[in-house]
Parts: sequence; C-alpha cells; structure tokens
Amino acid sequence: MLTEEQKKIYDEIIDSVFKDKGGVFFLYGFGGTGKTFLWKVLSAAVRIKGEIVLNTASSGIASLLLEGGRTAHSRFDIPLDVHVTSMCRMSRSSDLGELVQEAKLIIWDEAPMMSKYCFETLDRSLRDIMCDPEDKPFGVLRLTRNMRLLQNITTNEAWEIEEFSKWILDVGEGRLSEPNDGVVDIDIPEELLITEVTSPIESIITAIYGNSLHTAKDASYFQSRAILCSTNDDVNNINDHMISILEGEERVYLSSDSIDPADKRNKDNPAYSLDFLNSVRISGVPNHTFRLKIGCPVMLLRNIDPHGGLMNGTRLHITQMADHVIQARIITGTRVGKIVLLPRMVLIPSNTCLPFKMRRSQFPINVAFAMTINKSQGQSLSNVGLYLPRPVFSHGQLYVAMSRVSSKSGLKILITDSKGKPQKKTRNVVFKKVFQNI
Repeated sequence: MLTEEQKKIYDEIIDSVFKDKGGVFFLYGFGGTGKTFLWKVLSAAVRIKGEIVLNTASSGIASLLLEGGRTAHSRFDIPLDVHVTSMCRMSRSSDLGELVQEAKLIIWDEAPMMSKYCFETLDRSLRDIMCDPEDKPFGVLRLTRNMRLLQNITTNEAWEIEEFSKWILDVGEGRLSEPNDGVVDIDIPEELLITEVTSPIESIITAIYGNSLHTAKDASYFQSRAILCSTNDDVNNINDHMISILEGEERVYLSSDSIDPADKRNKDNPAYSLDFLNSVRISGVPNHTFRLKIGCPVMLLRNIDPHGGLMNGTRLHITQMADHVIQARIITGTRVGKIVLLPRMVLIPSNTCLPFKMRRSQFPINVAFAMTINKSQGQSLSNVGLYLPRPVFSHGQLYVAMSRVSSKSGLKILITDSKGKPQKKTRNVVFKKVFQNI
C-alpha cells in the first residue's frame, strides 16, 4: 500500500531501527502526502516484532490519529514552561525512564508546532537517560506525492487536486511572488475568494454554514466544516454571532473564579476582586460567561480522557445541557459518534503574564463554529472558510489554514481591509531558512 517514495523512507527508518544504527529523521511533506499513514505503518512494523514504539504528537487532536498516541508533554513529562536549561521530569530509574530506554522508535507528529526548547529539553533528558553524548544531525526525508490522487476519482478531479496541492506547497515554502524575504503579499486565486460582501462576518458564515441554522442540524453537518481565523478576537466575534442565530433554548454558564490558594502573596489582595477576576480573558481558558445551545459544536481545551478520545482540540456536538454536566457527541478523532459527559473542571492557566495565579471552575470547552488557525492543526475538513480581517502573523499560518481541506472547492477565503472592503491579496509569512537544507 506504500507509494515508491513512502517505501524508500520506510526502508531507511526500519533499517536504522532493527540494525541499531540510531538516527534522527525529519519527515517533511504537505497535507495529503500520507505522513500519518506512514507513522501507522512504521508503528505496526516495529510492534509486530514485539518492540516498543512511542507515538507522540504536538497537539492532543493529532495524537488521537496514532495508535497509543500521547502528547509529547504528557509522554515525556516535558515542563509547560521550557527554557534553555530545562529537563524532562523523568529519571533513569523511573518507570518512564525505563520505558524510554526500551523503546525502539519514537515518532513525534506535527513537530514544527512546538518551541525549539521542547526538543532541546527532551534531547538533554534522553542523553542523560541513555548515557549518550553523541551529536546526531537530522536526516531530512521528504514526501511529495499526494495520496488523494490515488483515490477513485476522475482525471479532471486528479488534475485539480494536483494543481491545488502544488499551489499550497508554494504558499508553505514562500515561493510565490519571489524574490521575497519570507514576508510578502500574495495574490489569491479568484475562485477561492468571497468578493460580494455586505457584512464580513455574515458573508463568511453564509459561505460555510448556509443561510439557516437550527437544532435539527446533525453532528455530521458541523463535523466537516469550520471557519478559521488568525486571532482569538475574530474567533469570538464569529462564535458569538453564530450562537445568536442558532435556533433553540440558550443556557448561560457562569464560572467560579478565585486566586489560587498556592499564590500566598496575592490570595488576600483586595485589588483582585471577584468582578475583576470574572473579567479576565486568557487564551486556552473559557470565559466567565459561557453561552451554549443544543446543536452547537464545541472544542475541548484540556486533556480529559486520551483513550476515550477526549483531548485538547477534540471537537464535539452538544446534545443535552444540565446545571453541572453537559452531554455531547464526539465529531473528530478515532471516537467519532461516541456520547460523553463533560463536567465542570478547575482550570489553572499556565504560562500567563498575569501577576497572580488564578483558578476558574468552568466547563473546559469553547464554542467552535470558528477556531484559530493554530487550533486547526492536525484536523481535516471538507469545507473551510478562512476569515482574514487581519493578516496572518507567524510562520506557516496561511499554509496550515489552506491545507486543512482536500480540494479547492472546499476552501473559501474572505480578506478585508480595516473598513471591511474585500481584498485579493493577503500576507504570507515563511521563515525560509527552515527550507534551506531540504
């Protein structure tokens, strides 16, 4: 089932594994080239020999695609706040340390999402555990053949997918509008643009979700579509608008906020009143006031039950609501269709710039008609609306958003200026040094 280039990569990695050569490989390929499929084949080939493979990913949703997958932070106990001298919280004699020593292969999916300090932290810890001071550079492998072209499709469909894949790859590697220094405005093909705009938010919603929404929409309707934005503010604006127009009874859930008792310096500080804490908005933590309706898609913000498919990034469809528990159906990952109960949780923000440590008791979810581009990493959708009232601002964001879909027909892009007028160009940000040796 492997393509010729997949088989070549498979043979090189398997040869290093079973001949104990060791090695570090970076597999590079755009969406649809079969990276996840290759991870599964490699895992099966090693495990069938009775050996250990540690499957990890940079995000919870990506880890669900791999058998026995865990996030890298969870698997190797990497600190949330990493720096130039940090170490994983595992020792040579611990259960985790012994597991790592016995492992034949470690796979880390969606690696470029992580800070370089995460890799350096793991590297220092592995050297310590394995007593191996040797430096081994990455061997770079590359996939270019789009697996979707192998499906039972017409010649015209195959040509369209191939052309679209090449264009997305050019976006990802910064090859459009060259010469450039990696930050450049690029022209978007006219067939992808939304050009007739009355209200920007209503226009992008109509393009992806249609003219009417009601509670009769089943989970599959939301499973395959989403609107992607570059900032949380734009995501919140779209989600608020969608909740307002979704038919059905609305429930409002309020959080319980307080200063963490562990923060002894601030726990009795009168400046941090309850009203002030309720007003705090932090990325990765639901707001104090949370509006929901039955039929609404939501996204998990915490790892709750990895084996059961409840990971940070998992999307669900609300089926029932009560005072202290919410029932929902999973619509992404390996547990699609499973009914789960979501309780309130005490959420403590990590890596925050706040001068105090707070606790928020709330359901660990956010409404997910729209999501940030970063949150969409690792997900495949058939209909994506890319809403850009503000341009992307970090490496690869535009590529990640566009590569969530399998065909050109499933992508619609709305670019507006500060006055809401539609535009035909948008910024692309690529650190070209990443590709110099590939």
